Amino acid sequence: FLPFIIALFFYNSEGNLRIDIFLFKSIMIVVSGIVGTGLLTLYMKNVRDDHFKEGVMLGISWLLMNLVLDIGILLRFADMTYGQYFGEIGLRYLIIPITSSAIGYLMSRAHRQSS
Repeated sequence: FLPFIIALFFYNSEGNLRIDIFLFKSIMIVVSGIVGTGLLTLYMKNVRDDHFKEGVMLGISWLLMNLVLDIGILLRFADMTYGQYFGEIGLRYLIIPITSSAIGYLMSRAHRQSS
């Protein structure tokens, strides 16, 4: 949600980007990476077992939340088709479940080895 809110500041009231599109995309990838991995780390600290399943489920949940917010709000301002959106933005969100699943897998493996 935080990257989404931050993204809104880069658009004017007419729905146009205030900065170069490539700079915007780079900023959003970095912001999303920082926020996502930070929250993932905090969340996974409290998971006691089945870290992999938790990582997969969390990643899918976050993916769906991002898609719903973007499709429900961003597309209204961005003047993009669904195809453009998925090609330029939506596909990148697959990194969310990939990262959360990988961290969950590694935590499950570390948990098994320590037991």
